[in-house]
Amino acid sequence: MGNNFIAIHHTSYLVADIDHSKYFYHTILGLEIDDSRPIFSFDGLWLNINENQQIHLICVDNPDSADRPEHGGRDRHTAFRVKDLSLIVLQLDEHKIAYTISQSGRKALFCRDPDGNTLELME
Repeated sequence: MGNNFIAIHHTSYLVADIDHSKYFYHTILGLEIDDSRPIFSFDGLWLNINENQQIHLICVDNPDSADRPEHGGRDRHTAFRVKDLSLIVLQLDEHKIAYTISQSGRKALFCRDPDGNTLELME
């Protein structure tokens, strides 16, 4: 059968406060909100990375957000390629959001959203 996978369509994160998460993903990281999200029985938000990939935020309790490793590279995470990592660093620094640099030597960093979900951002 071979590899039938084409791409990652979306990744989902559990969030506790949709407005706080919207600020992080939309205002700080600059992702576009996708208004085509249907009405579900729970609050949430879809954000476009590009025309083929998204982040889905699901507003529910996130009981496992505590006791995570300090370095995001040792935690479950989704990695995103970015055009210019230095622009991300400027935004994170401006908003006093902690991050760690990849320990592999790659041009990458790890940060957490307001609910402790880990993002790897890499050139």
